[in-house]
Amino acid sequence: MHERDDQRAWLTLLRAPGVGAATLRGWLARTGGDAVAALAAAARPRGEPRPDAQALAWLTAPDAARLDADLAWLAEPGHRLLRCTDPDFPPQLADTAQAPAALFVAGDAALLLRPQVAIVGARSADAAGLATARSFARVLAAAGFVVTSGLAEGIDGAAHAGALDAGGTTVAVMGTGPDLVYPRTHRALAARIAAAGALVSEFPPGTTARPEFFPRRNRLIAGLALGTLVVQASLRSGSLITARLAAEQGREVFAVPGSIHNPLARGCHRLIREGAKLVETAEEVVEELAPLAHSLGLALAARLAAAEPGTAAAAPASGGWRDDPDYGRLLDALGHDPAALDELVIRTGLAPAALSSMLLMLELEGVVAGQPGGRYQRLPDGGRA
Repeated sequence: MHERDDQRAWLTLLRAPGVGAATLRGWLARTGGDAVAALAAAARPRGEPRPDAQALAWLTAPDAARLDADLAWLAEPGHRLLRCTDPDFPPQLADTAQAPAALFVAGDAALLLRPQVAIVGARSADAAGLATARSFARVLAAAGFVVTSGLAEGIDGAAHAGALDAGGTTVAVMGTGPDLVYPRTHRALAARIAAAGALVSEFPPGTTARPEFFPRRNRLIAGLALGTLVVQASLRSGSLITARLAAEQGREVFAVPGSIHNPLARGCHRLIREGAKLVETAEEVVEELAPLAHSLGLALAARLAAAEPGTAAAAPASGGWRDDPDYGRLLDALGHDPAALDELVIRTGLAPAALSSMLLMLELEGVVAGQPGGRYQRLPDGGRA
């Protein structure tokens, strides 16, 4: 099947009015993940759920100009439609309730496979809260975690900037299409994130901000991350929604305490009373999540190996990669200078999804370090014993 036909079918399905991710996933399940076949079946419904009249009208006669614009956006460098049927769709998100059918990504989609920590909080954060968010983000990024947040003003923006300033990586989950930055004051920050991290949205290009989109964005933030850290939040903060969703998904929730006289500390204090872990330093978060990050790497390697026979398999135990010829090929390809993922694909001949998994394992083993701009550096003492 031609890739453009598959993309057009996906875009048609994703833009169908009133068709949610669960319905779309159901259609895809019946066709073995074939979007073209799913579209054909949805346009000639015989079973349940049946699309309503508005959705059916779109599925049978979509706006060709709108789809062409979407395809043009996807054709730009660094842009991707990451589908739930792709082997490198983030498993930690796929395992959540109400998982999206696809994500629009501008930047390094491979970051979504790496261990992430969400940092969220008040838009109206004070100077102390902003400094705390930046400080935690710098330490977490230096420890190898991807810092994930929602690109909002306040704590979100401080977290993204802190990770980037430390030479780390960050993911911004958007409540708009991937081509529209909200708030507009974060356009420069969004450009930095797209260059050294990833902008992510489940909404197609051109989708403008609407209040109901942000709780949907929050569920993606909670679902992508191994843990969610709340830094300053009022009792009515949307950050508490993110924390609740994270807890419901079995993820860790952390909260930074504050003065009992500060209204922006009350949301964090409520979370602590409800079972969130009180943290005073970023190192406490790192210590708590490091074992989970290692487990994620092992599970991901096994998943990708099963999805792509012949690619690198999961290391059976710490250091087990040393006898694997594919890992040896990757280390030889890394050489001594930082290299981007696409360069390593060319040098090794391995699939991008497999390389992402292998690089994650080597980072966890202290053999490779992630660098700004989505590049990877072999450490001086790393490699075969």
